[in-house]
Amino acid sequence: MKTDVQIAQEAKMLPIKDIAKDLGISEDEIINYGKYKAKISLDVYKRLKDKKDGKLVLVTAINPTPAGEGKTTTNIGLSMALNKIGKTSISTLREPSLGPSFGVKGGAAGGGYSQVVPMEDINLHFTGDFHAITSAHNLISALLDNHIQQGNELGIDPRRIVWKRVMDMNDRALRHIVIGLGGKPNGMPREDGFDITVASEIMAIFCLSESLEDLKERVANIIVAYKFDGSPVFVKDLKAQGAVALLMKDAVAPNLVQTLENTPAIIHGGPFANIAHGSNSILATKLALKLCDYTVTEAGFGADLGAEKFFDITSRFGGFNPDAAVVVATVRALKHHGGAKKDEYGVENFDYLSKGFENLEKHIENLKKFGVPAIVAINQFPTDTKAELDFVINRCNELGAEAVLSEVWAKGGEGGIELAKKVVEVVEKNEADFRFLYDINETIKEKIEKIAVEVYGADGVEFTSQAMKQIKDIEKLGLDKMPICMAKTQYSLSDDPTLLGRPKNFKITVKEVKISNGAKFLVALTGDIMTMPGLPKVPAANSIDILENGEIVGLF
Repeated sequence: MKTDVQIAQEAKMLPIKDIAKDLGISEDEIINYGKYKAKISLDVYKRLKDKKDGKLVLVTAINPTPAGEGKTTTNIGLSMALNKIGKTSISTLREPSLGPSFGVKGGAAGGGYSQVVPMEDINLHFTGDFHAITSAHNLISALLDNHIQQGNELGIDPRRIVWKRVMDMNDRALRHIVIGLGGKPNGMPREDGFDITVASEIMAIFCLSESLEDLKERVANIIVAYKFDGSPVFVKDLKAQGAVALLMKDAVAPNLVQTLENTPAIIHGGPFANIAHGSNSILATKLALKLCDYTVTEAGFGADLGAEKFFDITSRFGGFNPDAAVVVATVRALKHHGGAKKDEYGVENFDYLSKGFENLEKHIENLKKFGVPAIVAINQFPTDTKAELDFVINRCNELGAEAVLSEVWAKGGEGGIELAKKVVEVVEKNEADFRFLYDINETIKEKIEKIAVEVYGADGVEFTSQAMKQIKDIEKLGLDKMPICMAKTQYSLSDDPTLLGRPKNFKITVKEVKISNGAKFLVALTGDIMTMPGLPKVPAANSIDILENGEIVGLF
């Protein structure tokens, strides 16, 4: 079998202006980034804003495992399959971060014969959006430290600066640093640190804003520090929001690319789902809904993180009403959740499969809590036996969820036709009765407890003394009436990554609660979540190269 990058390099791409033309977008309404990438002017949405929206399908998954699930691959394959059966469809995706691309997870452009292209560009610098976000974030950092150096008129307490710097790379050595060393000309010495760009509040704002003006207003309201008297310092106090908006002026336009089968894909924004809200920009999804019959979007990691946040945060701000959700699972991954080791994935074993199925069962139950019908896409592997596949399908049907085999990795859109037909059948029944899990006017503790108990299956929540103090401070500031963005391990429904399947008799421990005032949500940190990942012992970067003839190797 060819590698993903080999398949992508052999793709017969169409000029991006032709992809745009098929969507009813003129050449004057796109900004070309070479022959096969373009940004779509925000004027297109203004032109189409009164047009009725198409249907919205969310692709999510069970908790991720080393066995692989194929969520992005399924998203792309489903979109291509919908186009094959006569429905116009656009895949909307997040942009990959360089950190995972060179670390352990790899890129995020799909796989096999269900990819978006040009894959190498998408997984690397793409159209420069992440560079703009990184620069905008670090501009605020520079202005903040400069203000302190130039007399500190605002009375900023250097011990209470909450705005770290960012870079789009995994670099654990930068988690905790000291800056301003070398004497008075170099600033005031203080502790600082770096987060990865996808964890930046600028990234969250970028994905939740509906216009450049909305972005500017949200940026102005970011809390970056506290004064000696305990009051917050906002970006607007540093007069930075205008310069940030200028740096982001091109980035806010969604990016148009294509799949291996020349169907359109809009890729824009890229917050992680374990430490941020995990879905592509609202602008990209809103635009796609105006341009096609079916928009296929996705949310990061398992449904406990990505889907919950897509429903309670992204859909709340975007005004979305998802029509259906596709939950991606594999027999191999379910066995992993049941306790199987890597060399046992391909061996028929119903004890492992039955135990691991409990993870999928919980995700199906959770989707029902949001009033969204679930379709299970079983990403098929050659080692799966008919009996195992039948077992999963029958168990899903017993739970009231449709289950369909998917072969989009090996066959592209053709391998997803049955899935596409089932999605259309479910959506056209108009069964969705979408609702939020909680009211934002509930207390912070009530909202967190509802997510932990209802979605994760926890017995309750334990708050550290630090978290309790932070909650009281947030309530005093009157900033408690916001959605909750949970920062939690993606590998388990609990906050312990070693508890696989469907854990029982556990509590979630909330260590910190932070304000993302510009993004307009609160972040609850659980477990040992790192906002700056580290590289593995053998990084993917070690195998990545470009040959003299320009051929790229190792990027998948």
